[in-house]
Amino acid sequence: MTALADIGARLLRSRWLVRAPIWLYRIRAGALLGGRVLMLEHIGRTSGARRYVVLEIVDRPNPESIVVASGFGTRAQWYRNVLADPHVRVWLGSRRPTAAVAHMLDQQRVDRVLAGYRARHPKTWDRFKLVLEETLGRPITDTEAPLPMVELRLQPDR
Repeated sequence: MTALADIGARLLRSRWLVRAPIWLYRIRAGALLGGRVLMLEHIGRTSGARRYVVLEIVDRPNPESIVVASGFGTRAQWYRNVLADPHVRVWLGSRRPTAAVAHMLDQQRVDRVLAGYRARHPKTWDRFKLVLEETLGRPITDTEAPLPMVELRLQPDR
């Protein structure tokens, strides 16, 4: 593993750093982070409290669907919370949050989505793949990638 991947993985484990963008979304300034990230609001499976995490958008197959990945695998707290309660809210840019329902992707779809991401963002993938392998503790190959993904299906306003 390279030193850069190790540093990247440590930064992703830095709670204050990864939580900093949440405040931008809360003041409706999420657009400053660009169109490739979102904030996911979910409910703590034990506490019942609202929780927040900022994630990269891996795919946007249609306007009502967004795919995100769990860079820490199935042990990520947001991922475990969404498994327990798939009713979430998605904050995109500076808009108000939208209700969504989370659906876990099967392995075949994960591999397809990841292939599409690699094709669309090859330079980002080359750098970030090493970081993901460090956080997951396993290599990421073209098939059977150990990177859980979640499709967030946006619900119409009521």
